Amino acid sequence: VSDDDVNRIRRQIEGDFKVEGTLRTERSMDIKRLMDIGCYRGLRHRRGLPVRGQRTSTNARTHKGKRRAIAGKKAPPKK
Repeated sequence: VSDDDVNRIRRQIEGDFKVEGTLRTERSMDIKRLMDIGCYRGLRHRRGLPVRGQRTSTNARTHKGKRRAIAGKKAPPKK
């Protein structure tokens, strides 16, 4: 593929689609808008939970992050 072909393809892609920083900015603004209007999807984003209806009882570890440590049972005091 020649340099001319590569440049033509690049111009076509950048003209028709949002790429790189523009795409990243638009996606973050869309999520921020959902959070600002307080809709269900925005609340899920704000709480760090799955947005698209997945179960959270047993799965969703990736989106929720690492488990929070809970103090284990304390041994009864020795007499």
